[in-house]
Amino acid sequence: MALGSFFSRLKEGLSRSTQKLSGGITAVFKKRRLDDEALEELEELLISADLGTEAARKVIAAFRRTRFGKEVTDEEIKQALAEEIAAILAPVAKPLELNPAHRPHVVLVVGVNGTGKTTTIGKLAQSYKEQGKRAIMAAGDTFRAAAVEQLQVWGERTGTPVIAGGQNADSAGLAFDALTRAKDDDADVLLIDTAGRLHNKAALMDELAKIIRVLRKQDPTAPHSVLLVLDATTGQNAVQQVKVFKDMVAVTGLVVTKLDGSARGGIVVALAETFGMPVHAVGVGEKAGDLRPFDAGEFARGLVGSESVA
Repeated sequence: MALGSFFSRLKEGLSRSTQKLSGGITAVFKKRRLDDEALEELEELLISADLGTEAARKVIAAFRRTRFGKEVTDEEIKQALAEEIAAILAPVAKPLELNPAHRPHVVLVVGVNGTGKTTTIGKLAQSYKEQGKRAIMAAGDTFRAAAVEQLQVWGERTGTPVIAGGQNADSAGLAFDALTRAKDDDADVLLIDTAGRLHNKAALMDELAKIIRVLRKQDPTAPHSVLLVLDATTGQNAVQQVKVFKDMVAVTGLVVTKLDGSARGGIVVALAETFGMPVHAVGVGEKAGDLRPFDAGEFARGLVGSESVA
């Protein structure tokens, strides 16, 4: 998928978020002086669009510095807002890069059930195949037969080997076997799925810790990346999920999925401002090409419905 067409998909995927934000801006600013009352209305609008209080405060402070007391149109506000949001997002827009010093580069994928972990792994495998890299997938969510079957479907679709065990098999042992296979096959990357039963946090924490402990018996530097997959439709709940998983495991980056089903795309801005953690990719659909590296400017423009960022 060409970058231009992905921006179209991104804009389309963010349309519900855009309608919420853009419609609100148009209602507040037809042609109006940017005074305290207008800024207060804009701040409330940003918070209601899931940008979070810190990011909203930062944007309003920038507007107060640069545009306070000036006559502004809704289009000027949208463009300025896109610039401010892009500035918040730019430091975290970092693609997931494989370290060639590690063969394989081990990627542990975590997150609560239903966020799209398994699909994300399949899409990453497809992406690596297109780059000419050899991937192996490990079906480490052994508690959900559907997760194992889903990964096997992606394996067939992408021609990627899938290491799987029986229902309720030991996920740490499975990860160990997958790493052995990945080394034997001289794979570039090993993608490990995990369970996400957050209602039993202690058991999940123990399981993730055990997987990491067992991987390190073979490679003391593994895992080399820990991706937390978040579902945009959960809005501010995604912030809580980052806090919980950061306590459990050293998360190195985020993937945000299901932006096409959500009016809460602003959550990506809240995550960037709150955690400053790399956002590696965003998903706007079910197809493999619908998961792409995160681009701050494109996302900001798509979110506010502005055509350009200076």
